[in-house]
Amino acid sequence: MVDLPQTMQRKFLSNLAFLLFLNLLVKPFWIFGIDRAVQNEVGAEIYGSYFALFNFAFILNVFLDLGISNFNNRNVSQHEHLLGKYFPRIVALRLLLAIGYMFICMIAGIVMGYSHHQMLMLVLLCFNQFLLASILFLRSNIAGLQLYKMDSLVSIMDRLLLILTCGWVLFFMQRSTPFQIEWFVYLQTFAYGATALFALAVVVKRGGPFTYKWNPAMLVLILKQSLPFALLILLMSIYGRVDSVLLERMLPDGKEQTGIYAQAFRLLDASNMIAYLFAVLLLPMFSRMLKLKEDVKPLVHMASKLILIPAFTLGMICWYYSTDFMSLLYEEHTVESGRILSLLMFSLIPMAGAYIIGTLLTANGSLKQLNYIALIGVTSSLVFNSFLIPKLGAYGAAVTCFITQVLAFFLQLIVAIKRFKFIVDRELIFLVFPALLVITVGYLSSNFAWKLGSAIMLISGGILTILSLIPNLHFLRKLRQK
Repeated sequence: MVDLPQTMQRKFLSNLAFLLFLNLLVKPFWIFGIDRAVQNEVGAEIYGSYFALFNFAFILNVFLDLGISNFNNRNVSQHEHLLGKYFPRIVALRLLLAIGYMFICMIAGIVMGYSHHQMLMLVLLCFNQFLLASILFLRSNIAGLQLYKMDSLVSIMDRLLLILTCGWVLFFMQRSTPFQIEWFVYLQTFAYGATALFALAVVVKRGGPFTYKWNPAMLVLILKQSLPFALLILLMSIYGRVDSVLLERMLPDGKEQTGIYAQAFRLLDASNMIAYLFAVLLLPMFSRMLKLKEDVKPLVHMASKLILIPAFTLGMICWYYSTDFMSLLYEEHTVESGRILSLLMFSLIPMAGAYIIGTLLTANGSLKQLNYIALIGVTSSLVFNSFLIPKLGAYGAAVTCFITQVLAFFLQLIVAIKRFKFIVDRELIFLVFPALLVITVGYLSSNFAWKLGSAIMLISGGILTILSLIPNLHFLRKLRQK
């Protein structure tokens, strides 16, 4: 009989490989081909205003979901037969939440002092957040049904549509006027809407039949069970995205500073998207393993090495060659954004670690501890940003991001060690040793041309990641022998 934890590791690796393949095929084109081109077309100031509004809407989008997607993912993974009962009720609840979300965003926008034009932009961005939240909810059902490959396809569909439509407008359409940031938002609406409809069709086909009776008590129960997830998402969104909002509001040249910060943040966001894919796969897997009382440590060890070694490698590459990357991607403010990038990319390491440990704690239901940690993260972000942004501008926001992410991950790790009795053993060597080698390779290759040096570091990090997995791959030999 095949060992279940080993089977889960195999399933994780195979689905992760497929998910990474699709996302690496599509999302770099979106981020560096389309999103970057839009900023170069409209300029740092206009894009900075859009970026701040986007993050403002993103922070508040917790009111669209109230943690229902995470609750639903965990619940469906453990009790698939409840999908037909829960899904129609949650859809009705989410439509009510969408109305409340729009109202909250408009009131908050007025309080923030946004102009008439910014308020109109905010309405469009809020509607797009509704579509995005709907996609994530539908994907939580698809993943909960263990349809990982279909979930992978849905995860890249919106970006693929945006590449095709926005790419045509940017590079091929004959235009009599310069590209407008509003066009960018309209095209997002189309792509998100089409993806949401496709995901809905998948859920209806694979998850039915559905039954629905108006039951306010059931809706209240769902809300009560999902609210801890909602609070966690809200707090994490605040300390993860509030930097740009504060930059735009606190400084006389806030829009431009936000645009400069966005140039560097784009690379962090691109890398973070890949790291996020681990959480998407791990949450239903951890949830099921914990329900069956299986040992999660082997999967935690393997996932940690798969994500932390590449994250550290990218951090070191950007430490040495940040300005070169910015000069390659952008037409202005490359020195300033390069300085920010050199620090900001190191935030990816604790963020990546949190996608493993935080997801495990979420699957375990340790939401009280996670919410306390997130509250500490919010406090850290607001305090340090309030002090550093007026003094250092966008670089101060980067310093705050790094401090806050390290603090949050360190606290999550302490909780996980206590809860799951993790022991610092030889597995730690397979993280520390590659990190030291990457530092050494980075130092030696820093005298080369930046493209060659970064390629050497990237290849070295990839090889070290593969080698570090050797102790976890014994289960493949066992499976072949069965």
